[in-house]
Amino acid sequence: MRVVLDTNVFISGVFFSGPPAQVLAAWRDGLIVPVLSAEVLDEYRRVAAILGSDHPEIELAPLLALLTVHSELVAAPPLPEPVTADRDDDVFLACAIAGRVRTIISGDRHLLSVSGWNGVRVVTPRRFVDEILGL
Repeated sequence: MRVVLDTNVFISGVFFSGPPAQVLAAWRDGLIVPVLSAEVLDEYRRVAAILGSDHPEIELAPLLALLTVHSELVAAPPLPEPVTADRDDDVFLACAIAGRVRTIISGDRHLLSVSGWNGVRVVTPRRFVDEILGL
């Protein structure tokens, strides 16, 4: 299954246990394929750099490199008009549209509030794990 992972899911899955970590485990096990754009990857790197300085014991660079190799990269032009209340979140919708992905996994309220836009559903990590992966 091809999905777009919001930054909060990717980073939380690295730093914490629970549903975001289960989502990353599903990627590791080949159950999902993350779809990324350059803008999404830049957002991951930006947040990883901030959190990495607070948690030097966790090395994120190898995981980010692995992600770029074991995911699908798409060119995602910006959306013509803002969709979410937080314009920064629109990069995930643009990535989903460009990659023809129907599911974004996110805990972000701005993304969750526009679930269904252009046929893209936004689900929380818990809902994805429980209802879609059936874990």
